[in-house]
Amino acid sequence: MQQPKALRKLAKVLEYALGRRPDEFGLAPDIKGFVRVKDLLKALSEEEGWRHVRRSNLNEILVSMPEPPIEIEENRIRAVNREHLRVPDPEGPPAEDLPPLLYTCVRKKAHPVVVEKGVAPMGPHPRVMLSSDTETALRIGRRFDPSPVLLTVQTEKARQMGAVFHRAGETLFLSDPLPPESFTAPPLPKGKPETEKIKKERPEPERDPMPGSFVLEFGRERRNGGERLSQRERRRKDMVKDKEKKRGRRRKQKQLSDF
Repeated sequence: MQQPKALRKLAKVLEYALGRRPDEFGLAPDIKGFVRVKDLLKALSEEEGWRHVRRSNLNEILVSMPEPPIEIEENRIRAVNREHLRVPDPEGPPAEDLPPLLYTCVRKKAHPVVVEKGVAPMGPHPRVMLSSDTETALRIGRRFDPSPVLLTVQTEKARQMGAVFHRAGETLFLSDPLPPESFTAPPLPKGKPETEKIKKERPEPERDPMPGSFVLEFGRERRNGGERLSQRERRRKDMVKDKEKKRGRRRKQKQLSDF
């Protein structure tokens, strides 16, 4: 059975993104080549023409293709053919041919803490993800914060302070937590003045009319003290009036008959 053209095209994209260049998509597979399905879908949603891809589309490839290019284990996914995949080994030798500058992002609210204590892994990944270009670093950072803070890491200075870097592709790198002296960050935002608390508007209490005046209120009755009558009390009052009218009519009829 011939597969739909769109499904075959998606399978090729997945084969490339997971088996050849995951770093182009801001993905860093583990030592077995797996990435989280959630991370893959986020990466695809950033690509023009693939924002519609969901988990169901991945399952459709597994079910309908005789030799699917992907395999899924619970919430992780990887390419079947990983012959050309460069997988970082945290136990292996560190990268030597490092660019002088690398870039990473942190959440905006973590900016002051990072400047003081350093960079820690963001999200589920166990290591700090860095890129040799700012565009990829911002792309990864926006998955955790719509307005991330971009940091510039001096790789040589970081290595002298004990940081270890491993390659995760041509443009992507992984490292241990980075000390605060190994990177530069934008200036911290100035303290904002305390905003005044907005008081909830409360309805003004009803005021008594001025002496010598009165207010016409249609459809509402009040007690002598000025309080409004409840619906039950109004019904009772109407019933009393009706009874008094009936008694008055009976007395009048009796008087007429006596006359």
